[in-house]
Amino acid sequence: MVPADLRSEPSHAAPNAAGGRYPIIDAVRGGALLAMASYHSLWDVGYLRLTAENYALTPTGHRAAEAIAGTFLTLVGVGLVLMNGRGIRLRPTLMRLARIGGAALLVTIGTWFAFPDSYVFFGILHCIAVSSVLGLPFLFLPVPVTALAAAAIFAAPVLVHAPVLDAPVLYFLGLGAGTPRTNDYVPLFPWFGFVLTGIVVGRLGLPWLAHSRLGAWAPRSAPGRVAAFAGRHSLVVYLVHQPVLLALFTGLVTLTGPNPRAGVRAFRADYVTICTRTGGEPPLCRIAARCTSDVLIQEDLFREDGRPFSPQERLRAQAVSQGCYGAIEAASRAPR
Repeated sequence: MVPADLRSEPSHAAPNAAGGRYPIIDAVRGGALLAMASYHSLWDVGYLRLTAENYALTPTGHRAAEAIAGTFLTLVGVGLVLMNGRGIRLRPTLMRLARIGGAALLVTIGTWFAFPDSYVFFGILHCIAVSSVLGLPFLFLPVPVTALAAAAIFAAPVLVHAPVLDAPVLYFLGLGAGTPRTNDYVPLFPWFGFVLTGIVVGRLGLPWLAHSRLGAWAPRSAPGRVAAFAGRHSLVVYLVHQPVLLALFTGLVTLTGPNPRAGVRAFRADYVTICTRTGGEPPLCRIAARCTSDVLIQEDLFREDGRPFSPQERLRAQAVSQGCYGAIEAASRAPR
């Protein structure tokens, strides 16, 4: 998940907008960058097993990631109005597209080597690059038309179903029944709808902002200046922050070791699934899963990180599993 580079000269600039910009928009983008970095930190510590589970992959984590991505894409739409709202400025538009497209290519190449099974082929930068082109005609259509188009794009993944859309070559659309394995997936449907929403917000709100106190705001506190600076250089911040975070957390895990309970929740869920599939009673399977994981941790036999068992360790782990379920089953059937 990454921000857009929206360095552009606003066509609705207020007379006192510093450097032909709105610092308030830069600061909002900077705040979104902080949220993005926080989410990526949460993902990193989970991926490196510094926490008991990867909380970034929980339903709450997914909702947070979607909110952050939606904020950046809405700002993309606002930025398109700022740059091209009074006519397409070809050279700045092409240069911006080249920056974002080049960064998207770097992300794909980098993740191909780092995560070959889940590399990023159409993440948020890819979506921003394509949406920045598709959004240009909507800068000059009636605002209600753009709003209706946004609503249709948001609704399309729920309403449109066709087997042909499940083809991998069409994954970028986001209209298939499945979700591809990738670390960052931001297809055009429904995410282009946020860009169109930003265009609507920009066309309706920027004329007001140009003559408001908010539009004349300039950061004076240190946090405000940092946020505005980061927002002005959001693409650079994106390209740098995740490698830095991963390096820091990798160094930390080499010092502290992984969380001893990392992967326990997933292990228990898998245990219950296999146990019930082979004829076990679900309540007993859940208790046996807790018992087995606790004993394996105590005996240093928990292998969430993929380390292989020796033959003796494998036999002991199987004995623990069978013993836990057998003891619990016997207790449940004992007369009371």
